[in-house]
Amino acid sequence: MTLPTLLDIEASGFGRGSYPIEIGLARGDGSVCAFLIQPLPEWTHWDPKAELLHGISRARLAREGYPVGEVARWLNDELAEIGIAYSDSWGYDNTWLSLLFHHAGMLPRFRLEALRSLLCEAQLGLWKQTKEALIGEWGIQRHRAGDDARLLQLTYLKTREAAARSHRP
Repeated sequence: MTLPTLLDIEASGFGRGSYPIEIGLARGDGSVCAFLIQPLPEWTHWDPKAELLHGISRARLAREGYPVGEVARWLNDELAEIGIAYSDSWGYDNTWLSLLFHHAGMLPRFRLEALRSLLCEAQLGLWKQTKEALIGEWGIQRHRAGDDARLLQLTYLKTREAAARSHRP
């Protein structure tokens, strides 16, 4: 079974001036990849509280991050064929994605949709407890884009299976 492709973004902080620092994908086959993003010179906002969550320093981004254009090209290469990815924080992630593509001088060849649009009521009811159980079971490192995208994908799968079982006679 092919799973929905999940996208997650870690950022320099929240709100005005924040920008993407890591993008992760959980692909339909369950494989995961993530890229750190080299901040542009004009991207100066930095929230130390966000750094405490994701554990990625500005120095590390400067050293290991990929240029904005490379990350945008990679996303288009990965997602153009399927045409869609899902996010659990659509408002934030879509803003950061738009910023990335704007500064890369490119248009995305896919769209980002809210993960919630895929979920039935039964899945929504099971979501939080299932997600917490999976964090413990899989030892997932939270607030890293690749791991968070995979966690969302696994939570989607488990809640879908549970919802299907609860509707059987």
